[in-house]
Amino acid sequence: MNWSEKRLFLLDLDGTIYLEEELLPGAAAFLAWVRETGGQYRFLTNNSSRGVDAGLEKMHRLGVPAERKDFLTAVEATVHYLRTRRSPADVYYAVGTESFRRQLREAGFDLREGPDDDVTAVLTAFDTELTYEKVENACRLLSRGADFLATNPDLACPTLFGFIPDCGAICQLIAHAAGRTPEFIGKPEPTMIRLALEQTGYAPAQTLMVGDRLYTDIACGVNAGVDTALVLTGEATAADAAVSATPPTVICRDMAELLEHLQSGCRL
Repeated sequence: MNWSEKRLFLLDLDGTIYLEEELLPGAAAFLAWVRETGGQYRFLTNNSSRGVDAGLEKMHRLGVPAERKDFLTAVEATVHYLRTRRSPADVYYAVGTESFRRQLREAGFDLREGPDDDVTAVLTAFDTELTYEKVENACRLLSRGADFLATNPDLACPTLFGFIPDCGAICQLIAHAAGRTPEFIGKPEPTMIRLALEQTGYAPAQTLMVGDRLYTDIACGVNAGVDTALVLTGEATAADAAVSATPPTVICRDMAELLEHLQSGCRL
């Protein structure tokens, strides 16, 4: 990999750029360098619990320059999937936050608040407002034959104290009870990367996917045919990468070390 070729940087957020309300080492300097050298970055996140406005507000609160166009989320990937792969007549029950459900309604999808008879698919997301009632409703619908969709397979979301259950863990809870396996939409599916390439006009060879998870961030890059960098500030370890079915192109301690590689401009 030639570091000097990279102009588009696709960045995971939780565990890569920040943990809760703290920027991770080197993140601010990395983002500033990309802008100063004429490159572009996009934040690719599987976190569907909040909308782009909330993400934008958080980045500004952390002192990071960002615009709406800089974000590509699992919600956008889900909207793209539902519009291109599902029937306009589908009716959904969403296990997700109010923000997630509102974004789906604003995109024109038909959602129900309970296990109504006309629901054709259960759509599960990272739900920080999860209740047992939502889980029960999902199981009822799946037992009737509704399709089982989910935004992303992430098992845990990193926090300052450790990890909390993400969409993948919520799906496992439902799957074990209902005996059904979900179809995942976000990373590691290549949709978000393809959308980013389409929006920016960059080629795969000019692009680097950066994240802390092997089975979502790095696998997404591999599936999209772009180089990948694993940072060790979140979920995955170097030992995990050594046995991964989708190994990263490079492993970096954090965003600071990644920036050092890019500034050196050497060939890996």
